Amino acid sequence: MIPKRGRRFSHEIAHIKKPVFWRRLALVIAALVFVSACAPQVAPAGTTSGPAALSDSVFNTSDGLQLPVRRWLPADNMPKAIVLALHGFNDYSKAFDKVPDAPGVGPTLAAAGIAVYAYDQRGFGKSPNAGIWAGREAMVGDFKDFVALLRKTYPGVPIYALGESMGGAVVIAGLADSVPGFVDGAILAAPAVWARSTMPFTYRMALWVGVRLMPGFKPSGRGLGYQASDNIEMLRDNGRDPLFIKETRIDSIYGLSNLMDEALARVGEIQARTLYLYGAKDEIIPKAPTQEALMAMAGANRRPQIAFYPNGWHILLRDKEAPLVLNDIISFITRPNTPLPSHADDEATMRLQKALNP
Repeated sequence: MIPKRGRRFSHEIAHIKKPVFWRRLALVIAALVFVSACAPQVAPAGTTSGPAALSDSVFNTSDGLQLPVRRWLPADNMPKAIVLALHGFNDYSKAFDKVPDAPGVGPTLAAAGIAVYAYDQRGFGKSPNAGIWAGREAMVGDFKDFVALLRKTYPGVPIYALGESMGGAVVIAGLADSVPGFVDGAILAAPAVWARSTMPFTYRMALWVGVRLMPGFKPSGRGLGYQASDNIEMLRDNGRDPLFIKETRIDSIYGLSNLMDEALARVGEIQARTLYLYGAKDEIIPKAPTQEALMAMAGANRRPQIAFYPNGWHILLRDKEAPLVLNDIISFITRPNTPLPSHADDEATMRLQKALNP
């Protein structure tokens, strides 16, 4: 007599002898062929080639695209330093202007004598092909070209790269590629270092399947329960802004994940003086990869100045406590190698030392 478990197994083996099984298998194979034909879309490059150029309101890329530029200059137009600010995912250069209930990076730093430039990165804001991922090489290339243009425009003036979230990942990748002295300092505001190696398996699998099966699908982030900031009015303003992307293509998320993989893997290669900002209430970039990134920098003797804000969220530069954070950034630029005014670096150093020496 065949045991019950064996009977079930025998039934399953016998089942594959039926024609319906092979019809289903053929459908699966056909589906796999279809899936293999689906590829992530990358925004096309420009149609011309030449040196990048910068005007008051437009960044002309080396392949002929025009990216909108915002700038905030000191009243005397004699900046003591320049900051190139790169916005986060689905955002655009407006992120650095004055917003509801926050003073804004650009106006605040300009009032302190520091010029700020920001541009809509490819695929975001008013840039060409908004909503389509442009690819790591194009985005990092734009960053490098813009820094070079600022060097020509402001010879002898220190230049700092400020990257918020995804912008932080672009800065990391760009500086890891660059020679020492390419910039005078880097400011990473909750940089996107959530690499696949730190994601749950289910997330990685869903992304792998999604980008192959339906790369253009745009799942909404509504209802996920994550909060990016305690500045609710600013979040509502983003929700009303038609240029702020609310529904994201899966292949764009896939492209961002590739960039985050590189950011975590190469953050230890940054050779510029670095200020790393992170909020205890960040629900977007988890603490584990952030700690891994900081430990990688410390292990490579690239010891950043770390600021840990107990009441900070992901969008630190526009949170309710943004003035505190912006004051720390100004201090980092104008008073090198001194403690931050907020003392956010004291607790951060203690936490990192504890992690390195458990």
